[in-house]
Amino acid sequence: MNFGAHVSIRDGYLGAAKKAASMNASAFQYFPKNPRSLSVKEVSKDDAALCKEFSEKNNLISVSHSPYPTNLTPTSSSKRNQVVQSLLNDLEITDACGSLGVVVHFGKEISQNDPLVSYRLMIEVLNETLGQWDGECKILLENNAGKPGTIGTTLEELVQIRQLCDEPEKIGFCFDTCHAFASGLWNGEDWSELWNKGTELGYFEQLEVVHFNNSKYESGSGKDRHANIVDHGYITSDQFDQLLITPQLRDIPFILETPKEIVPHQKEIALLQERWG
Repeated sequence: MNFGAHVSIRDGYLGAAKKAASMNASAFQYFPKNPRSLSVKEVSKDDAALCKEFSEKNNLISVSHSPYPTNLTPTSSSKRNQVVQSLLNDLEITDACGSLGVVVHFGKEISQNDPLVSYRLMIEVLNETLGQWDGECKILLENNAGKPGTIGTTLEELVQIRQLCDEPEKIGFCFDTCHAFASGLWNGEDWSELWNKGTELGYFEQLEVVHFNNSKYESGSGKDRHANIVDHGYITSDQFDQLLITPQLRDIPFILETPKEIVPHQKEIALLQERWG
């Protein structure tokens, strides 16, 4: 199994890769730029190239995560242009670092009267972005953590958005275990049913990364609060077993976004390798 964690780029992209290697990880995630801003960052080509070279030599798989303000359902033209330019910048940096793609949260509901407004806007923003992108890495849509029935919490939505875009081959998926549990998509006991549904829809064929997080709250709570994997949340190790023994996920990177102040990521990765590696 490929276990890793989100790491800082404080020491650059090469520094992030070296930090992951020092934790005995085989995968890592990073923010391509300031996580609280949509500003465009000049690509440090030398640093990115060194990150890519180091990762290849050390068999490290990586993805980036778009900044927090990234929203695929912007409600103004100026905000939309800002999001598109920021995403193109994220893709350029991520590609230069040799990463699989940029994780982007599913859009938000902007009209209770017409839920299709949000989906149409998402498709438009993705088309505008990816129509200008010709690199190798992809946008990786992540499932939302809202209450059951809210936007972005079903596999059907994720698959349909991808299929309706002009260039679906440039889009993959990120499955967040805490989000799935919080939204009721996965209740901890029904992994086989979820796997069968996702396989039938073609979701798992496009899965590139798993955000491996426990949940501080019960299934269906709609609360996005991450907990450490072993003995710290509502998802039990036996329930995680069902997911981790799936042969088709063996080569997928599992990225921790768990509280490192409670269990340091290096220690948590060692625990995961001991149980599931």
